[in-house]
Amino acid sequence: MSAPWTRRARRAAAVLAALAGWQLLAQFRVNLWLRFGQFPTVTETAGEFVRRLGTATYWQDVTDSLTRIISGFALAAVLGVAVGTAVARSPLASDLLGPLLEVLRPIPAIALVPVAILLFPSNEQGIVFITFAAAFFPVTVSTRHAVRAVTPVWEEAVLTMGGGRWRVLRSVVLPGALPGILGGLSVGIGVSWICVISAEMISGEYGVGYRTWQDYTIVDYPGVFVGMATIGLLGRLTATAVELTGRRLVRWLPHREGGRAPRRWLPPGAEGSQAPTRRLPRTEASQAPGRPLPAETPPEGRAPAHTGPATIREQV
Repeated sequence: MSAPWTRRARRAAAVLAALAGWQLLAQFRVNLWLRFGQFPTVTETAGEFVRRLGTATYWQDVTDSLTRIISGFALAAVLGVAVGTAVARSPLASDLLGPLLEVLRPIPAIALVPVAILLFPSNEQGIVFITFAAAFFPVTVSTRHAVRAVTPVWEEAVLTMGGGRWRVLRSVVLPGALPGILGGLSVGIGVSWICVISAEMISGEYGVGYRTWQDYTIVDYPGVFVGMATIGLLGRLTATAVELTGRRLVRWLPHREGGRAPRRWLPPGAEGSQAPTRRLPRTEASQAPGRPLPAETPPEGRAPAHTGPATIREQV
């Protein structure tokens, strides 16, 4: 079995083992230190999930949550990259915005729910604001560090060839910082899901988080687990979309295949080298064993090169 199929088989086996353990613990009502007496089984949760897939309410909740995530995250991505780049490149922006960002950054986004209720006329706008705040700071911080880590020699090379500040920013700074920016975007999309679900539970009217909390209040535990599974699937979908977009943007980077670093280059013929060795054309002398190679005729006007102690003594 090839390596990709082996890894897929291992992943599937891990998921199936987790589901089997859940099924056994819930079916036999195991109550040790952890209590599984009220847990729904996998089959009960799967049946409820299939039933909800045929309802319009489920798809409305999914659409509302995705709309909030996409709106807040897109706004955070654009402003976070812009602010992070400005703080990293401009001393004025660093002095004006840096202290404010460092004071606001430790505040959890979910703690801004009362502020959002006071600021915005509707709950929908407030939830989008909380989603934006959750992703904005990871993107800003990662962009700031990535821009500052760009090699100054690259910028000097562009300036030497006559490029201006905007050319340096467009051709050197942003491409060089792109891997770090993408790391911040990956973190931001995960934090956004945490905060949008929490905001929907507190002040939402529709959405996966709101529906999950409503199922809990009416003691519909299979519905609670359906909501959790939906959140996980949607989070995986959006995180994969961000990752694939990032791979297309940084095609010039060496790609890690199968979680391993790219192979180190070795000279042809070295042990472990994968590079094909180029064979020299075989002459008649090389084909006949024991036959000496013909001596090279030196160019006209140049003495033949001699090596060895005897030849040196002759020259002296």
